[in-house]
Amino acid sequence: MPNMQAKKTPMPTRDPLERAHDFEEVTVGYTDKMALSEAERCLNCKNRPCVSGCPVGISIPEFIAKVREGDVQAAYRIIARSSSLPAVCGRVCPQETQCEKNCVRGVRGEPVAIGRLERYVADRHSELSGEQGEQEKKPEVNGRRVAVVGSGPAGLACAGELAKRGYDVTVYEALHVPGGVLSYGIPEFRLPKRIVQDEVEQLKSLGVNIQTNTVIGRTFTVDELFEMGFEAVFIGSGAGLPRFMGIPGEQFKGVFSANEFLTRVNLMKAYLESSATPIAKGKKVAVVGGGNVAMDAARTALRLGAQKVYIIYRRGMEELPARKEEVEHAMEEGVEFRLLQNPVEILCHCGQPDQRGQSERTERLKERDSRNGWVRAIRCVRMELGEPDEQGRRKPAAIPGSEFDTEVDTVIMAIGTSPNPLIAQTTTGLETNRRGCIVVREHTAQTVRNSVYAGGDAVTGAATVILAMGAGKKAAEEIDRELKKK
Repeated sequence: MPNMQAKKTPMPTRDPLERAHDFEEVTVGYTDKMALSEAERCLNCKNRPCVSGCPVGISIPEFIAKVREGDVQAAYRIIARSSSLPAVCGRVCPQETQCEKNCVRGVRGEPVAIGRLERYVADRHSELSGEQGEQEKKPEVNGRRVAVVGSGPAGLACAGELAKRGYDVTVYEALHVPGGVLSYGIPEFRLPKRIVQDEVEQLKSLGVNIQTNTVIGRTFTVDELFEMGFEAVFIGSGAGLPRFMGIPGEQFKGVFSANEFLTRVNLMKAYLESSATPIAKGKKVAVVGGGNVAMDAARTALRLGAQKVYIIYRRGMEELPARKEEVEHAMEEGVEFRLLQNPVEILCHCGQPDQRGQSERTERLKERDSRNGWVRAIRCVRMELGEPDEQGRRKPAAIPGSEFDTEVDTVIMAIGTSPNPLIAQTTTGLETNRRGCIVVREHTAQTVRNSVYAGGDAVTGAATVILAMGAGKKAAEEIDRELKKK
């Protein structure tokens, strides 16, 4: 009989007062008993609506049934048929808008905690495999070579799917560590980097070769990859080019893109005393934006020692695009949400005449000079929500004369990213749209150039990990189909 409790089994979470000061993982994960209790909530529906909501098509009721039986390894094998990164997806995917959104149990209560169960299975598999010395079975190779550009979610998903089909796959990564946005963008407290590296090692065990410190468009061009003997190329280079608002003062010292700020912390470990990478440790920090990246930047600033961290967002709480769980965690940790506000200018410390006595004036000048050009405040205008836009979201409009200043010493812009133009500029016959995203043929991953495929953020602009994985998997299927024709 299914467990008919209306609510999900709660996820154990570390105390906010403790976790807000370190980079250890916030959520602890299900115990065996918790996982069994939650798995028993699944109704094992015949039409499986949850599967249709999963971008990579995991057989969700099937793997949950194995959890109920206590066979974690069988559950993992079911997930791994469809997903190359289960431990990652179980932590960072927005299940509430995908698989769990379609769960029948959500009609009269909360849906089954599919993401939490996926994480449980992946973590227990890793523990059991280490104890038992299990190794992934390497597929029989077919002798055909495919190059993958970028080792983020799209690239890893594409590489894993092709490797399972016997292809000789080489992944080219520009940075010195594989993982793409999983390594440089998502903080340790939300996605420990050992998890990312474990998933990468799983792909290597399938025969995937990962070559780091290789910038496609500089080290090699896409055309040169074909000259090297690759029969197809998948571009999953992501969207790492930060955007700014274009308001006065963005050039001042103390203004950062969330991309740079998080990369210094996540990839270069700037939060460690032993790190050679400097990082701004502001005392009063404003983070502009309302997505998951904004939450990550705000919570990171808090952990670096900020006394005040503000999220500045031009819409209201209902319109926040960040995951509900991440918003709740940020609030618990002390991040202050300044909603229905929008920055119009960033102000700095500038040299001003001082009428004090000579000695006192000298000291003031020294202090002033050390702060000259640094951020001192952010000027915002209050907003109100009007009629819905083309996506159905209520459009914000500024309230005239409502400007006010908030004292801050650091501003982090988390308002989105776009693809780096390097690959498009150095690849003949590749088409991009006005946002710099690579154009692919409708409902496919194939670009306008034969044998060149693309997917993930390089095509859509910044989106979710699981959507990028879905695009990478789809591209692998199309590459396989096309190469088999030749």
